[in-house]
Amino acid sequence: MSKPVADPALSLELSVDRTSPVPLYFQLSQQLESAIERGRLTPGSLLGNEIELAGRLGLSRPTVRQAIQCLVDKGLLVRRRGVGTQVVHSQVKRPLELSSLYDDLLAAGQRPTTRVLRNETIPAAAEVAAALALPEGGPVRCVERLRLAYDEPMAQLCNYLPDGLLTLDTAQLEASGLYRVMRAAGITLHSARQSVGARAATADEGVRLSEPVGAPLLTMQRTTFDATGRAVEFGTHTYRASRYAFEFQLLVRP
Repeated sequence: MSKPVADPALSLELSVDRTSPVPLYFQLSQQLESAIERGRLTPGSLLGNEIELAGRLGLSRPTVRQAIQCLVDKGLLVRRRGVGTQVVHSQVKRPLELSSLYDDLLAAGQRPTTRVLRNETIPAAAEVAAALALPEGGPVRCVERLRLAYDEPMAQLCNYLPDGLLTLDTAQLEASGLYRVMRAAGITLHSARQSVGARAATADEGVRLSEPVGAPLLTMQRTTFDATGRAVEFGTHTYRASRYAFEFQLLVRP
């Protein structure tokens, strides 16, 4: 008979401050969330023993249950009948710098995979042509992908590149990130102009991203330039707000 798997939460250094105005359940919830983000509670880990956790911290079981429910509501934990409470994932926090989602997921300890939805040459729409400084209606390469982590959709990515810039093989795009493919082809990515927004999910986006219609989505548009100042890529991306966040570093102006 196999031995039961130990509850990983019981090995964490958890504590609560009863003199703090912060509710006890929220203190515990924040510590568990930090453990998930730092990889100390990895996806697939079971977090099932509320009674032992409550006894260890001197908390009531409803308090522990409320802390865990906060993380269930955030999508970090899921309750599975017959299994227990399981870590699903941590939210990916992306710094606003010239990096790819593929590399950000790797850096966050996720396991990125890609489904290529389109990889074809199409006429450039006005917005795409303006971003890439190309004639409207001229040929551009359109690459549309669904990026996943642990087989769960994270973002829908649509990128446009000048036609003939490089060969984009579908198998290559499924195995790596677009920026890695571009760098391997000798393209030096130097800078980018980017805007971030938000909107509600459409029906089609909801199906692809496993979100209900009207769920909040983060959006990003980016035009990337090479070392010569030439626009080499224009991207329009849509991210699940429940799984993804952009981080800003703000400096005081002297």
